[in-house]
Amino acid sequence: MIECSWLVISAGVDSSDLAKRGESLIRQSSNRYLTTVRIAFRAKQRRFDDFDGLLEESSVKPVQRAIVELSDEQDQPDLLPG
Repeated sequence: MIECSWLVISAGVDSSDLAKRGESLIRQSSNRYLTTVRIAFRAKQRRFDDFDGLLEESSVKPVQRAIVELSDEQDQPDLLPG
């Protein structure tokens, strides 16, 4: 699934897949507000990461990347470092 998410990120985001991932994150959380804050914080980190990377143009917005990453982490927690 990780390889699939990198394909999604590199080729652009399928809106229906992104919606399903977002709904899954919200549905499986105990606090919708905190989940929204996590997505926003991750998106902000990615935006600054992109900025530090010499402003490479990306077709995927930071919020979209954040949803894909957090969804993958939720679905496959054994792949997280540590």
